[in-house]
Amino acid sequence: MSALPFKIAPLLSQAHERETLVSQWGPEVKRILCVRLDRLGDILMTTPAIHALRNSAPGRHITLLTSSVGAEAAPYLSDVDEVIAYDAPWHGLASHTSSSVDLDMQRTLAAGQFDAAVIFTVYSQSALPSAMLCYLAGIPRRLAHCRENPYGLLTDWVCETEPHGGVRHEVERQLALVAKVGAVSTDTRMRLQVSASARQALAPRLAARGVAPQGPWFVIHPGASAASRRYPPERFGEVAAQLAKARPWPILLTGSGAEAALVREVIEAAGHAVRARMHDLSGLLDTGEFAALIERTAVLVTNNSGPVHLASALGTPVVDLYALTNPQHTPWQTPQRVLFRDVECRWCYRGVCPEGHHRCLMGVPAAEVAAAALELAAEYEDSAGRRMAQTESASIADLDAVPASTPISS
Repeated sequence: MSALPFKIAPLLSQAHERETLVSQWGPEVKRILCVRLDRLGDILMTTPAIHALRNSAPGRHITLLTSSVGAEAAPYLSDVDEVIAYDAPWHGLASHTSSSVDLDMQRTLAAGQFDAAVIFTVYSQSALPSAMLCYLAGIPRRLAHCRENPYGLLTDWVCETEPHGGVRHEVERQLALVAKVGAVSTDTRMRLQVSASARQALAPRLAARGVAPQGPWFVIHPGASAASRRYPPERFGEVAAQLAKARPWPILLTGSGAEAALVREVIEAAGHAVRARMHDLSGLLDTGEFAALIERTAVLVTNNSGPVHLASALGTPVVDLYALTNPQHTPWQTPQRVLFRDVECRWCYRGVCPEGHHRCLMGVPAAEVAAAALELAAEYEDSAGRRMAQTESASIADLDAVPASTPISS
């Protein structure tokens, strides 16, 4: 159920090692530009590598160049000192049609006086446009994976071996990249720092719906940026109905404002008997509040999308309905169940199912999804019970250590 049908190959072959041209970056490399022009999930999967860069030499300053959507995560990335938002025309998120925006960005980067740039990509993306931008901005060191010979555009070139040489998890891929210049870390957790203000802002939203702020609750997030990665809303409704029968917990539904209609479809599909237990939060939470919600969630049920990686960064159990569009984005270092059905058309990299049958997700029944969520819920309860027992034991031990003549205030 959780084992994806692809080969993991974290090590490069000797032949490709000979084509890898890198130098070690020492303490003289202070100001580093990290280029990740994607969405929140991709940024989160890059945070272990950014952490390694920051901590492999003293006094490093990290600037993240990312999309305007990705920049919303900026306040919650503890290893990032500065964020520059840029919707690059080669990443499909740009709405501008004038090259003046891109020339302005070149000048912005030149003014940053960076010592080095690291360009993070998935293997289906080319690093060369970003490398050209950094080259024109005068950044002297430029590191990236690249399939073709980049010549002078990269000073530190790691030859691309994926997918033909095996596929790594996205976290492993980026950690391996920065390790080539000496940036290593034994702490490979994804990172997102939830602020106290975000937790405080979330509390009244929950209270208004009669949801106890300490939990527990389920969260169902039915949206995804691509149609090929969306489990049907009527199936999510069936999952909600089965969870409601098995646990008395509230079921919170999340999504952007544009996904409000999708969330309503899920609620309708769950049935009248369950509706009072379901709470629609679509369009109501900003990035910080959403993170605060996922931080306290007992189990998240969602498609393979940004919330999966948010859960991974926060250690939240997640049921990931994993459409086999691409292989390298499974949950990372958190309790998980990854559900799919293997298909011959796997790894299509398409936003809409090219075969029209959507069998990699449609083959997963709602009962299987609910069962996976309830397994994780039981593990969550066991873990919570152990934490409570440990806390009580520590409190008793502290009381036993107090001298008999010492008054204990109530």
